Amino acid sequence: MAPTLTLKTGTSWPDAWRRCLAVAPEAFRDDRVLNLWNGAWQEDGRALPAVSPVDGSPIAGPPRLDATTAHRAVCAALDQHRAWRHLPLEERRARIAATLDALTEHRGLLALLLVWEIGKPWRLAQADVDRAIDGVRWYVDGVEPMLAGRSPLDGPVSNIASWNYPMSVLVHALLVQALAGNAVIAKTPTDGGVACLTLACALAAREGVPVTLVSGSGGELSQALVRAPEIGCVSFVGGRDTGAAVATAVADLGKRHVLEQEGLNTWGIWNYSDWDTLTAVIPKLFDYGKQRCTAYPRFVVQRHLFDAFLAAYLPAVRTLRVGHPLAVEQPDDPYPQLDFGPVINAAKAKELQDQVAEAIDRGAVPLHRATPDGARFLPGQDTSAYVQPVTLLNPPSSSPLHHAEPFGPVDTIVLVDTEAELLAAMNASNGALVATLSTDDRATYDRLAPQIRAFKVGHGAPRSRGDRDELFGGLGASWRGAFVGGDLLVRAVTRGPQGERLPGNFPEYQLLP
Repeated sequence: MAPTLTLKTGTSWPDAWRRCLAVAPEAFRDDRVLNLWNGAWQEDGRALPAVSPVDGSPIAGPPRLDATTAHRAVCAALDQHRAWRHLPLEERRARIAATLDALTEHRGLLALLLVWEIGKPWRLAQADVDRAIDGVRWYVDGVEPMLAGRSPLDGPVSNIASWNYPMSVLVHALLVQALAGNAVIAKTPTDGGVACLTLACALAAREGVPVTLVSGSGGELSQALVRAPEIGCVSFVGGRDTGAAVATAVADLGKRHVLEQEGLNTWGIWNYSDWDTLTAVIPKLFDYGKQRCTAYPRFVVQRHLFDAFLAAYLPAVRTLRVGHPLAVEQPDDPYPQLDFGPVINAAKAKELQDQVAEAIDRGAVPLHRATPDGARFLPGQDTSAYVQPVTLLNPPSSSPLHHAEPFGPVDTIVLVDTEAELLAAMNASNGALVATLSTDDRATYDRLAPQIRAFKVGHGAPRSRGDRDELFGGLGASWRGAFVGGDLLVRAVTRGPQGERLPGNFPEYQLLP
């Protein structure tokens, strides 16, 4: 009989909230967070109710601004930008370094907020915070040559990002953009992360970093955050539908932009025999329930290798550990070691479950469907946002699981017989961020990899967004605008020589780094 679990001591949402009030009382009120604009915390906007995906309990929701107030915030950010861009680099560097020290001091609280707000297991929540801090410190230590001959943009950088990596993607980008001489604006993701971002921005604002943090619906705020003439660059991370609207707007305006969009990242298996290596990597591919832009939800497998693939894949996927990220046997036990907890909300869980059921009704073959029996939950907790791992063979072409990223713990497998079929299946979404081809023959990899429409293609190993000097972008519909990573992130948010063509995917040209 499984032991009855309890919440780890000191990790409840009320515990985390009390710590936020103590650390940054200027940014938190008794029952809500504030917006940050014009250099001050503003008690405006309509605070919406929100619940944690972990157990359905109430947490702080975003204080949504109207379009008029958002435009006032953008105008104020332009004033900050005009002052900040003339600050000497050494002063900017000192303020960003002080911010990193403050983030390091409150690393545990930032990670705990990520657990409650977006359901990250403790290990991955800490990694998100650490990647932000370590990544920005790399720029602080070596930004001078990246800025040689370059100047800040004419207006602030507007950041609109998805909820899944508030620290290592959004806060990281904000601080590097500011280091390069720009004031920065961030819109709180609608689905989660508002308290974590508020705390991080409060620590940056204390050090004099010109950061603006606002909440609101994308549709209502897009006129201010995307189309406003005061904006110098738009940085977007999210889905293709919203990204397409942003891309149209910035293209019409000729505005600098970085638009990271989803794609179906695929893992191909062709003339392959190193099954132990594949078995070892399968659980890692389920980190955070595949709710990341570089997740691999599709395997494209050579038909005559299918039995060997299943023998390697199924034992690995059956080892996945799912449950409440803070549930332990004894209150002072270490944090549980989980592969993932909930998806972002109950609505997403239902969407995934409905898509799986529909795909099976239309002919997909369920190869693996885990049950919640072995999951780690508190007695009586709400589990509506949890999805157990599922693997389907040959999803029908009419299913979203055939051509789109599910953004949840659902794998699909497609069988192929020829190299042409392999490439067609791996390129099903018209561009991706990453892909991998597992094949024993290096010459085969070298011949096929350039035909896979992904920015990064691994040989038998997963690729990731990367840190520090590793570049990042996407091919096809997965990316619009300037590529980032390493010095390209700095180049994307600064001006260089007259007529410079940035590496990226633009309507008028594509330039690979």
